[in-house]
Amino acid sequence: MTDQQREFLLDGLDCAHCASKIEDGVRELEGVSSCSVNFVTKTLRMETEQGKDIPIIENTIELIQSIEPHIKVLEKQKTRRNSAVSFYLEGLDCANCAAKIEYEAAGLPGVSFASMDFVSKTIRIKTDPATTENDLSAKLVEIVKRLEPGVKVTQQPRHINSEPLENDGTKNAAMLTRIGLGAVLTAFAAFAPLNHWLEFSLFLAAYLIVGGDILLIAARNVVRGQVFDENFLMTLATVGAFAVGQFPEGVAVMLFYQVGEWFQSLAVNRSRKSIRALMDIRPDHANRKVGSGTERVSPEDVRISDIIIIKPGEKVPLDGKIIEGESMVDTSALTGESIPRKVKPGSDLLSGTINKNGVLTVEVTKEFDDSTVSKILDLVQNASSKKAPTENFITKFARYYTPVVVITAAVLAFVPPLLIQSASFAEWIYRALVFLVISCPCALVVSIPLSFFGGVGGASKAGILIKGSNYLEALNDVKYVLFDKTGTLTKGVFDVTRIHTDNGFSEDELLYYAAMAEAHSNHPISVSIRSAFGKEIQADQVAEYNEISGHGIGATVDGKEVFAGNEKLMNHEKIEYEKHGSEGTVVHVAVNRTYAGYLVISDEVKEDAASAIAQLKELGIKKTVMLTGDSKAVGDRVGHQLGLDEVHAELLPHEKVEQVEKWDGHKSKNEKLIFVGDGINDTPVLARADIGIAMGGLGSDAAIEAADVVIMTDEPSKIPEAIKIAKRTRKIVWQNIVFALGVKAVFLSLGAFGIATMWEAVFSDVGVTLIAVLNAMRVLNVKTRA
Repeated sequence: MTDQQREFLLDGLDCAHCASKIEDGVRELEGVSSCSVNFVTKTLRMETEQGKDIPIIENTIELIQSIEPHIKVLEKQKTRRNSAVSFYLEGLDCANCAAKIEYEAAGLPGVSFASMDFVSKTIRIKTDPATTENDLSAKLVEIVKRLEPGVKVTQQPRHINSEPLENDGTKNAAMLTRIGLGAVLTAFAAFAPLNHWLEFSLFLAAYLIVGGDILLIAARNVVRGQVFDENFLMTLATVGAFAVGQFPEGVAVMLFYQVGEWFQSLAVNRSRKSIRALMDIRPDHANRKVGSGTERVSPEDVRISDIIIIKPGEKVPLDGKIIEGESMVDTSALTGESIPRKVKPGSDLLSGTINKNGVLTVEVTKEFDDSTVSKILDLVQNASSKKAPTENFITKFARYYTPVVVITAAVLAFVPPLLIQSASFAEWIYRALVFLVISCPCALVVSIPLSFFGGVGGASKAGILIKGSNYLEALNDVKYVLFDKTGTLTKGVFDVTRIHTDNGFSEDELLYYAAMAEAHSNHPISVSIRSAFGKEIQADQVAEYNEISGHGIGATVDGKEVFAGNEKLMNHEKIEYEKHGSEGTVVHVAVNRTYAGYLVISDEVKEDAASAIAQLKELGIKKTVMLTGDSKAVGDRVGHQLGLDEVHAELLPHEKVEQVEKWDGHKSKNEKLIFVGDGINDTPVLARADIGIAMGGLGSDAAIEAADVVIMTDEPSKIPEAIKIAKRTRKIVWQNIVFALGVKAVFLSLGAFGIATMWEAVFSDVGVTLIAVLNAMRVLNVKTRA
């Protein structure tokens, strides 16, 4: 029995340490098979065992609220398609507030679903038909006014391609004003000749102006029992500085901290915008044909079989088939390749591409939620929920690291004055406070997930969809790569290159029976035979159709028993056939158990396949192996042409799985194995490999569903490119780990010996975090081919 997947929004989650505690706690609950908490999106995803009478949801909520009592837990569920409307929240810059707004909007009467995109500051709400947009707008304004009074709600027009203008500088200006005023008061108190109490009053005023919000947050968290966070450490350190008479330093440290946080916030927001820009493929509108004219509507409102018009320069809003017009389309948003592709009537058109010149009339074949662009966006947005081992390590490290440092600081504050006669409490308490400021692991907690998320985003820009940062990290350890042949290393575009008849059958008769037998198959070989036949096939002429996996097809055509397939099929049916030495794929045909002859079908190797194999070997891959159901002669020819280490031919689907398991036994514990297939008939093998890579074929549904990594361009050379992106990401991640821990180790030592002051301590916290975030952004510099 399969597990059931559940997803929850953790409204109010604002502590990375608490997120890891929740993840570990929920994972230990009875009935829970896996759990992942995404701190960035405040989402908990878990799999629960079906068939057990356990109150899992109740236990989960109880556990979460025991750790963070203020968190509201909302289970996200799939809903039916209803009316949808979007609102733009001008001035929203608080992720915690965004989650609260989403939670309360989802609870409104008539609302079936509410989703907040904090990056675009947009909330999308689905309602039942009885709820009017005006009523919904009024209720949403009321919620926002109560939670975030400074945020302005504007309804995004659904029929006009416009973007609300926003002045993002309001809250930044307020923070800068506080910092500026605090700096002026601090300077005046420090340099003006004032008495003690007036000096203290000015420093205290400056301190409260600059850091009042930090004090309030810290107090609230202490009441909730959440002690070990950045706000508490900063409050304790600066209040302690005041307590030992270091007024200027207490204020200056809070001032420096807020300046650093402001710069850090700018860097993180720019990072998020850069990542979002990489996947800016969501269409704004669709021009739906109505009578003799068109109306501009949201892509979500378009249905299958509707006719849409796509003008030059517009994004293709939905998947469809062109019924009129010719043009060049830019597929770079999906594939990373900037070379335009020509389309004409009958061509399939994918959402997310850009129409370059002609006007296209398109019949919609998929609704927006099922479209290529929707699936790609969903994959990229949900990728961060599958955490890499390094991310999990950093989360656990931070959970234990901070309490250990706090305990060490307490020992540092009180033990030396008791043991050393000349030591004063004021001096050692100050050293302990410096120690506390240094201890916060923000540089790692913020920059490491950002690096992996950037790596996934950069890969998607190159036409490589990686479904989780765990797979991105695993690509670093790949040592064995196993390939399918057809559609993976070869183009999968077959042509009948030879027809050989026997026992009195003519070429036309042989081709006729073969095409009829292959009438219901979608295999590329079947398509090539029907194409060579070139005439319309009447389905009622074919009966008792039976596709025999790994062998071929049996059917009744015009009342005659026909078999079309490989040598295994002929042997299985005990039909004598002519053996041959052809290098192409051979389809033998028998009619009423009399051998009629064979067709030779040839496939071409992809242009970049040989270079892909060579690059993999340069990257340290130990073995490159091809697994194919084709004949040994064809397999050996392709293997020799590409420089593969081994070729295993004439394999049935279950034998491919056995081969993967065999090679899996060859690798060491830390090594990974990739299987690369077309995602259509290789699902069992893709699932068995450590990393399944599918050739996506510009949006193949089967490929997107089956694999861990999807190559949108069908190019084998994208595999070494994916590994290079993974190695670059890991390099940057470890640069940040070594840099952050190294700087903190140095400053912790300096602080313990009284050499480092509060100024250096704040740099080791905020400054290091800022540098680590900026370094993480380098992972986005992925060079795609022109």
